[in-house]
Amino acid sequence: MSLDDRVGAARERGKLALRRALLTADLDIGRTPFVRRVSQTMSSRGLDTLVDVGANVGQYAALMRAAGFTGRIVSLEPLPDAFSRLRRRMGRDPRWSGLQVAAGAEPGRATIHVSENSYSSSLLDVTELHLSADPASHTVRNVDVDVVTIASVVESEAIEPARTLLKIDTQGFEGAALDGAGELLDTFAAIQLELSYAELYAGQATATELTERLAGHGLTPWTWDAGISGTDGRLLQSDTLFVRR
Repeated sequence: MSLDDRVGAARERGKLALRRALLTADLDIGRTPFVRRVSQTMSSRGLDTLVDVGANVGQYAALMRAAGFTGRIVSLEPLPDAFSRLRRRMGRDPRWSGLQVAAGAEPGRATIHVSENSYSSSLLDVTELHLSADPASHTVRNVDVDVVTIASVVESEAIEPARTLLKIDTQGFEGAALDGAGELLDTFAAIQLELSYAELYAGQATATELTERLAGHGLTPWTWDAGISGTDGRLLQSDTLFVRR
């Protein structure tokens, strides 16, 4: 691991430790932190499995643990460096496993454009709007990765969708990942998506399109968390939890 990677890893650990401390004190941007609201929703609906698509180094799953979720976690992360750090986290948690793959409409191979900040990496090209809002999202290299479908993961990992939250944070590739779930979109108890209100990745599905799509499968918005904003204050992204009506 290079010096820059070690510095980045230390910075990420520091940020995660701070967010964990804030979460323990029930402090965050909002009155109740988003991950705590997600955990409460899962508990109230009897959901015991989290499928974390686009896990990066495991930040979201770790915060869900801190928020009280004790069920099974299955993480998907295609980038080798990120998955290496994710594997170390999973090794300390017997109910957390993962696959070094991306999720798409069909199985195969694809090229990910790796961003300087890692978590903005995508199978789609980043747009100028995104670069202006977050310069660290620029591409520094490309990596070829394996792609699977969510439906195949559900089968191979013996996951019961009716007791599962499917979280997809794939930087504009959410629509294709949903395509790979097929008819299972009618059975997942809850789905969390990173929604974009403007085109941050070339050709991505918009927040309106994805919200209407999930509505057609019986899922309605439940709670959300603001993401990045433009330099003019416009909200560009949010993480939104949808639950079955």
